[in-house]
Amino acid sequence: MYNTALRILKDSFEAEDVMQESFLTAFTKLGTFKGEVAFGAWLKRIVINKSITLYRKNNKVKEVGLDVVPEQADTDVTEMEYTMLSVNDIKNSIDQLKDNYRVALTLNLIEGYDYEEIAEIMNITYQNSRTTISRAKNKLRQLLVVSYEG
Repeated sequence: MYNTALRILKDSFEAEDVMQESFLTAFTKLGTFKGEVAFGAWLKRIVINKSITLYRKNNKVKEVGLDVVPEQADTDVTEMEYTMLSVNDIKNSIDQLKDNYRVALTLNLIEGYDYEEIAEIMNITYQNSRTTISRAKNKLRQLLVVSYEG
């Protein structure tokens, strides 16, 4: 839960605060937990929602235009070469992304949310969610190529 908050907020103190607030919220609203999903999933959703709320409070999210992003073939770096990158290279490259790209990509690739759920969490349209994630992936590929070549 802490790592989820940290990936969104990029600040350990804020992530800790969100964790405390999330646990307080979960325990005060335990009566509303219907058991439709696992308790951990319910708690994680609270952490994500509180993290996004704090993120929005601290930064204004810039929406990506609604133009359709065409699917692109991978760059010259092969899948085998990607495996030569260290975890730190990948984490550093993700941290270099614009905030809305970083948050959307984290929710998609790391937390496993689909476009529709990300659109709801980030309060953007479904198409904007798809476009943001597509652009974030392309930008991450570019950064990884530079990291690999460097």
